Amino acid sequence: MSLTRVLLASGRSLDLGELRLSSTYGGMLDGYPCKPVNEVKIKSLLHSAERASPTAPVHLVPPPREYPDQYAGGFGPVEVLPAVACVGVFRSTALDPAHDPVLYRSALTVVWFQPTAQMPSGCDAEDALRDVPWEELARDYAL
Repeated sequence: MSLTRVLLASGRSLDLGELRLSSTYGGMLDGYPCKPVNEVKIKSLLHSAERASPTAPVHLVPPPREYPDQYAGGFGPVEVLPAVACVGVFRSTALDPAHDPVLYRSALTVVWFQPTAQMPSGCDAEDALRDVPWEELARDYAL
């Protein structure tokens, strides 16, 4: 049973089976949001997604980045990602039409960022998430 369904812009329906939300900058004790900090955060999320779902490919939706007019410190200008980091495991019908639709599904683990802790649903998901090129990135698997 899925947590919710997301409708891609392509019309494909995805079932969200697992979702992990975390504060993008939660636990940041030192420093400030900047490109090096953000790159470490993104790499960490991708690595944990690969470990959690080793059979599904992992895709990063490129996050929007804001550059508020603030002082640039030793690591460069302030660069802010959306407040909530998300890792979701999505499943859908098989990609290969030769696969039996009862025995096969497709899967993709997606990492994305969004401004709130709201669960994506239907057409209300972030546009960047709804634009994921499923047919290019997901992989079929047997049940």
